[in-house]
Amino acid sequence: MINLNHFINKIENAKSLDFGDIFNQSIELFKKVWLQGLVVYLLNMVLMLPFILIMYVPMIVLGVLGQESFDGGLGLEGMGILAISAMIVLIMVMILGVTTISVALKGAYYRMLKHKDLGLDASDDYFFFLKSKYLKKTFMLSLSIIGMMILGYALCVLPVFYLMVPLYYMVITYAMNPDLSNSDIIKIGFKLGNKKWFLSFGLIIVAGILAGLVGVLMCFIGIYVTQQFSDIPAYYVYKSVVGLKEQDAIDEIGTPIE
Repeated sequence: MINLNHFINKIENAKSLDFGDIFNQSIELFKKVWLQGLVVYLLNMVLMLPFILIMYVPMIVLGVLGQESFDGGLGLEGMGILAISAMIVLIMVMILGVTTISVALKGAYYRMLKHKDLGLDASDDYFFFLKSKYLKKTFMLSLSIIGMMILGYALCVLPVFYLMVPLYYMVITYAMNPDLSNSDIIKIGFKLGNKKWFLSFGLIIVAGILAGLVGVLMCFIGIYVTQQFSDIPAYYVYKSVVGLKEQDAIDEIGTPIE
């Protein structure tokens, strides 16, 4: 298995990348994967819905019981503390569930990008990172991401804009190297995010704006189709800097023996 130093060396020695080239490559790849992106987006909505509904359970209970207690002249202090405690727990469950699903599906989407980009004959496995082999690692990586986001918001929100780029590369690194430890994945994400922050941030923002505009021009329904386009440029930055194991193997096969 490739160790952490291999990735760090590649990132430190990375060449300059051209914004236009990466953007054009992203558009061409999107033409091949728009359907997979749409499926990922819809799966996100469907699988997250139960976790979002969980949050409303204590609100409904508090609303019903609270009114009955009020009519009967009973105090709400004890019930209020219980409801708030239940709400906090359920919100934590919701956030963990939603983030885990998001990381898993986005990781699967990046695997599909690689397969289409390299012309590999592989099935579209949307639940690859929700299988028993990787579920625990996906959950732990999601927990780490939540911790970083909470810290970012605690530091007056601005660090969240910085974190946005490394978080992209953490998920991509995980998707391309699922056997790496979570600590290595996080280190690589920060290293690559720092190295190519401005380029990556610009690509993500421009791609997001373009995806939104095209979606609106397609009578708003198109937003569901174009939503995942903003994820593609970061894949090409990762590929250009770190490379892909499959691409290295293809290059070696195509290299003449001297």
